[in-house]
Amino acid sequence: MFGRRRKRGRHSSGSVDTGPEHDEAFDEDVDGPWDSTVAPRDDVQRLDLGSVLLPMPDEAQLQVEMDQQDGSVRAVHILTSVGQLTVSAFAAPKSGGLWKEVGAELVQGLKEDGARINRENGEWGEEITARNQGVQILFIGIDGPRWMLRGVAAGPEEHFAQNSEALREMIRGTVVVRGEQPMPPRTPLPVELPEAIARHIQQQG
Repeated sequence: MFGRRRKRGRHSSGSVDTGPEHDEAFDEDVDGPWDSTVAPRDDVQRLDLGSVLLPMPDEAQLQVEMDQQDGSVRAVHILTSVGQLTVSAFAAPKSGGLWKEVGAELVQGLKEDGARINRENGEWGEEITARNQGVQILFIGIDGPRWMLRGVAAGPEEHFAQNSEALREMIRGTVVVRGEQPMPPRTPLPVELPEAIARHIQQQG
C-alpha cells in the first residue's frame, strides 16, 4: 500500500537507506504516500509541515487555520485556481482500518447536512464524494503504519475533475512523519509551519 508500484514497472538503479526492515531498492515509478521510514530520496520539493511533507502544485497559495485558544496550527489548506486541497495525518492503531470507521461517520454527517453522496473504489481504496449547493468535495483516506492520511479536495462542481486530480497527485508524493510517541487513535499529528511562514503570520497578526 505504501510505495504503490505503477503498472509501467520500470526500475531505477537508485536505492534508499530505509533501515534494517526496509532494505529493498525503490522503483522510480512507485507512488506514495510514504511513511518517512521508507520515503524515497528524490528531487521533489515538498512543503515541510512537520508531520506531513507535501509536494506543492504550481502557483498554489497557503491558507493557515489557527486554533484561537492555544495558537497552534489546526490545518494548512492549499489554494489553487480550481479549489482547495487539504492533506492531514492522524494517529491510528497498528491494526489499521481507521479510514473505514472515519469514512462511515463522515458519510453520516454529510447526509445529515443534505449532501448527495457517492462512494466508490479509487487508487487507495474507498473514496467519498459529496455534492451540495454547487460545491463538490472529494475525501480520500489511506491507512498507514500507525497513521491515517486524509485528503480533501473542495471547490466548484465544474472544476471537480481537475481539483480531484490535483489532490491525487499531491497524495502520491506525500511523506508522513509519524514519530515514535504514543498517541490515541484519531489524534491529529502536529502541524509545524516552516520558520519563514510562521514569521510572516506572526507579523500579519
